[in-house]
Amino acid sequence: MALHHATFLCYILYMLQNKDIPRTEIFTGTSYGLSQIDKSPSFLCVCLNPVIQKTLVFKEIAPGEVNRTANWRIDAAGKGIIPTRILTQLGEKALHLTQLGGPTREWFLSMCAEDNIAIEWVESGAPIRFCTTLIEEAQGHATELVEESLPVAPGTSDALVDRFTSRVKAATAVLLSGTVATGIAPGTMARFARLASEAGARLYLDIKKQDLLECLKFHPVCVKPNLEELAQTLGIPYAEVRDEVPARALVTETGKRFFGEYGTYLVVTRGARPTLYWNGQTLCEEPVQPVAVKNPIGSGDAFGAGVARTLERGGSIDKAVREGTRLGGLNAAQLKPGTILS
Repeated sequence: MALHHATFLCYILYMLQNKDIPRTEIFTGTSYGLSQIDKSPSFLCVCLNPVIQKTLVFKEIAPGEVNRTANWRIDAAGKGIIPTRILTQLGEKALHLTQLGGPTREWFLSMCAEDNIAIEWVESGAPIRFCTTLIEEAQGHATELVEESLPVAPGTSDALVDRFTSRVKAATAVLLSGTVATGIAPGTMARFARLASEAGARLYLDIKKQDLLECLKFHPVCVKPNLEELAQTLGIPYAEVRDEVPARALVTETGKRFFGEYGTYLVVTRGARPTLYWNGQTLCEEPVQPVAVKNPIGSGDAFGAGVARTLERGGSIDKAVREGTRLGGLNAAQLKPGTILS
């Protein structure tokens, strides 16, 4: 009964999230019609690999020794939860779709409810994985320990597609993020992209490799890999494009192709180095503003939420990248991953 109560609470929160906020400046050069700003956007954020994130803060870590800390927290996280939480904190209407299972499912849902995150889920039988962030304040390091997912039950992919089909009708924008759990059928992300296209929802991608390549034919508004993910997607060794000159050449060539063939903006983040993106005419860059970093986890997802929100509100790609950079910085200044609020 408690589980159904948590799910119902999340649904009610979703229905109530429709706050009107100031619209961004309309960029007359955008290739998208004015219909996109006729009403407030509604975001459907999809990630098929949920996470319970544990964050541990130390002054420093002594390798091979017992390290103790009283400064730690646990949060619902993952590349779908984080943009949903960011968009919700910005007053947007956002719904997260994922798969859940195992003994920590109700705990995960209760954490979502505490954060006002509206969530739809299907039963997968797969326990939610844990990921752990180790922060060393003296060194300014954040080490991420990532668990791979356990296999989902047969039929999970079709159940997710059915649930997506029922929810995409109310969405103006779909954000597909992250990797997929073990056992999710190949091509599931492309099925979502096709359904979004058929429903008239604009598509934003923060995915990589085959999933990204298969979704391009559905003309996403923007794709946002980091540089390493872009190299992996294109089958290029990361070491060959890591330096400035080859990185700029890769983003220029790929950005020009994506925009010419699919009408898609390519935005490539590079950690603390300037973000590179193709604005439809030329290669541009946006510097990352220095912040007092507490926890960088989730900054890329916050960046993606800012880009999608700005474009959905009629802003230019240049303004979208600036806003994404601002939100990524705000996230990095918080200990809780995937938040812009103190």
